[in-house]
Amino acid sequence: MSEVTVIYPGSFDPITNGHLDLIQRGSHLFSRLIVAVLTNLEKEPLFSVSERVEMLESVTEDMANVSVDTFSGLLVDYARRKRAGVILRGVRAFSDYEYELQMALMNRKLDSKLETVFLMPAGEFLYISSRLVKEIVHHGGPVTGLVPALVEERLKQKFPAASDKR
Repeated sequence: MSEVTVIYPGSFDPITNGHLDLIQRGSHLFSRLIVAVLTNLEKEPLFSVSERVEMLESVTEDMANVSVDTFSGLLVDYARRKRAGVILRGVRAFSDYEYELQMALMNRKLDSKLETVFLMPAGEFLYISSRLVKEIVHHGGPVTGLVPALVEERLKQKFPAASDKR
């Protein structure tokens, strides 16, 4: 098998066990996996880019072929800079697929050499999304099993009053 670099882009705000599942599985499929945190100035994330990078580096530190980086702008330009030939995307439901297919086709239009690979998370993670995790913790609900332990602790720090509701 030839050396293949894959980029797994996203906001990862926060990283979930579904994200981590795809990172682990992708690291076994490709020789190099870059988890690329999107810097989007239009959104107001819960965690800063540096916080997300630090958490991702921590939860992937045992994966030798995984690195964490940030990017802004077009994903195809970032992929060219990193000499990546593949984009990894997770698909949980048909609604995800419609959006991801549109993005994959546009990326292919912008760079015909760039492939997109879709992976479904393991069954126990199909329903998890960062948005739902933030909503649950905001209302004082438990997120154990939905996010890595480190992320759960950071969420409790962001929502101390919600943690007290339990």
